[in-house]
Amino acid sequence: MKIDHTDFRNLFAAAALTLLPAAALAGDGVEIMHLSPDNTLVRVEKDARLVLLPVQESNPDARIDIIVDGMADRTINVRLATAKTDYTVPLDLSSYKGKDVVLDILTPQGRSSVREAKDDICWTEMRTADEFNPADTETKYRPLFHHTPLYGWMNDPNGMFYKDGVWNLYYQYNPYGSKWQNMTWGHATSKDLIHWEQQPLAILPDGFGMIFSGSCALDPQNTAGFGSDAVVALYTSANRNQIQSMAHSNDGGMTFEKLPANPVITLDSEARDPNMFRNPETQEWNLVLAHALEHEMLFFTSPDLKTWTLASSFGKGLGAQDGVWECPDLFKLPVDGNRDNQKWVLLVNLNPGGPFGGSAAQYFIGDWDGHTFTADKDAKGNVPTKWLDYGKDNYATVTFSDAPDNRRTALGWMSNWQYAADVPTMQYRSANTLPRELKLFTGADGDILLASEPSPELLSLRGKTVAKCGKSSLSKKGKTFRLPTENSGVCEILAELDGSNGNPVELTLSNAAGNKVTMVYDPKEHTVSMDRTRSGVTDFSDNFPAVTVAPTFEKSGRLSLRIFVDRSSIELFADGGRAVMTNLVFPEQPYTTLTVSAPKGKAALKDLKIFSLK
Repeated sequence: MKIDHTDFRNLFAAAALTLLPAAALAGDGVEIMHLSPDNTLVRVEKDARLVLLPVQESNPDARIDIIVDGMADRTINVRLATAKTDYTVPLDLSSYKGKDVVLDILTPQGRSSVREAKDDICWTEMRTADEFNPADTETKYRPLFHHTPLYGWMNDPNGMFYKDGVWNLYYQYNPYGSKWQNMTWGHATSKDLIHWEQQPLAILPDGFGMIFSGSCALDPQNTAGFGSDAVVALYTSANRNQIQSMAHSNDGGMTFEKLPANPVITLDSEARDPNMFRNPETQEWNLVLAHALEHEMLFFTSPDLKTWTLASSFGKGLGAQDGVWECPDLFKLPVDGNRDNQKWVLLVNLNPGGPFGGSAAQYFIGDWDGHTFTADKDAKGNVPTKWLDYGKDNYATVTFSDAPDNRRTALGWMSNWQYAADVPTMQYRSANTLPRELKLFTGADGDILLASEPSPELLSLRGKTVAKCGKSSLSKKGKTFRLPTENSGVCEILAELDGSNGNPVELTLSNAAGNKVTMVYDPKEHTVSMDRTRSGVTDFSDNFPAVTVAPTFEKSGRLSLRIFVDRSSIELFADGGRAVMTNLVFPEQPYTTLTVSAPKGKAALKDLKIFSLK
């Protein structure tokens, strides 16, 4: 998923923000009134479009109550700068045109006097502006072809749907800093799943709380009464408790109107991330809700999207149970492409409790009758734990509603709650994974498993073939290939490995700084692994250095690999996505070489190609 960073000036055009250099001087357009060491009022010039807020990442949050015509409108939390400004974020005031706006700011800095508080740098650097053009300061690690916000914190993708040739991606977003806070639905659109255009914020926090994850669905039968072209959103409102709320859009998901009668679902326990779909077999709406702390999923039915009836639950004591259950999805897929043999898939994201620590996505295969999910059992009569991705950095994976051609296209959040707030970027934090097509296949032992292969749109990224090698023998010395020099070594690698004699095959990405990532196919153990312990910058978290291992689900001793390297991430797909591994990396310099070897004896390289990516 590619954002052309030379076009960042256009990212917020849809929000009526012209991204040109700001002309206002420091302090212009604001009146500062210090009331006490920790409380300041900022009166904003009437009809100001933006207030630029200086942020210091290491500070605690300041509470900003936005007062409009004397009435409290909403509250945001921002790490206002005291000693230095790490970056600046815009507060959009365009919806308050013609009104008096005052920011009532509570700063938890422990100042002893107003005189001391006045020295905070935020008061001299805060200003109004008509324009916002932040320079991209994260070019070293910002991905070339994965979706990222220009600035701010991002986590779970949610509410994704396809309509009229446009892929709509919503996501958990903090527009006022690069750490978790102020959860809002950010919005980006794409016509090809690669190039993404940032849109105005879609759903903002309100009196019911922050806007957590949820889903969108098209309602062509107008069951909800919002019109036959309506897009309906269900999401979690999170304040003192978590409740489920509704909004709808009649302009293709660009703007939403919240239901005045919210909430639509309440429980006496923590539940979140509603995922809904129209069941053609029952002609009802179905909804999966994560009963987070109970480690189970709740299933509801509805005739109209507004009135929901609890039908059943699933999950107690099954699968991975070490963390909270979140971000569900439920859908039907053919097994091995056979439309006459279909099974239901229940995605269950959990944190912590992943196979290598922290966040991960598990799934269950089974049957769904419109009210109850029944999981398949293995030969021993148990419900097995199955993982969608064996890396550390694919979480909150959900799929697009109404994808064309019966596709089941998924995206995940490419990070891990163990260290997401500590990775070595600041202007923005987090990217989405590559888009993936989910398919069911039968493993060598007869078990039905879920594959995720790169979406076909990614083929359009291929540029020049920068290296290739036909059938050749491998030894301990290995064969070395150069990666592309353009775009920081961003590339796609295709490799056909033959370890049928039982010897492992090793692929190593490296650079002149001594950073390396080693991937090993072990045909005896039928595994593929990735070692990022020496990948570059790793010291920001003890949980980051890791070796991840995935079963390959083959018995032949041969493996095909498709590997995407995009500055700060490596995504490995084996045998068409039957084994998948997603890992972040932060090399001190771009990786420049790929070495393929057989460190424990001879093996064979059947084919290899390295493509530059556009």
